[in-house]
Amino acid sequence: MEFKHIETSQLSMTQLMLPTHSNFSGFIHGGFVLSLMDQVAFACASKHSGHYCVTASVNKVDFLNPIEVGDLLTLKASINFTGRTSMVVGLRVESENIKTGVIKHCNSSYFTMVAKDEDMKSVPVPGLILNTKESIRRFTRSIHRQNQVQQRKDNFDESEFVLEEYIQQVENQNAIIQFN
Repeated sequence: MEFKHIETSQLSMTQLMLPTHSNFSGFIHGGFVLSLMDQVAFACASKHSGHYCVTASVNKVDFLNPIEVGDLLTLKASINFTGRTSMVVGLRVESENIKTGVIKHCNSSYFTMVAKDEDMKSVPVPGLILNTKESIRRFTRSIHRQNQVQQRKDNFDESEFVLEEYIQQVENQNAIIQFN
């Protein structure tokens, strides 16, 4: 089995934010940023695996600070976790005001990417060499996120969902229950 150092596939991409990237509020459109994030996750995962990779899921994207036209946007990507055919790519997005030099953390996210062969069949990926406390923290955090996703799926499986167990949670929300 092959293993690689995390540093061998880490990469960053910097792009100037133009007026064509902005939304009606004058800030950079979140969809444009997500597209850039997907590109850098693809590049990082493909570099690690040596194969074409596809996005399987995106774990929570919180837009923390607005990005302005004229900012330099830097996206940093690193493999945080490797499964058999999948990888979790950790992404950090920062904007820099060129005039002031102020750097803002705009968002972080985790993209699960799957390596594919020429026939689009999933293929095994190299494992990770964890050589720092931070790399072990990121790897185990990915395991915990995967377990949480599985628990949510199990709790809300349509075939096992018991309405009476959850109906009270809805009563204090901005919704009404109205069966026809």
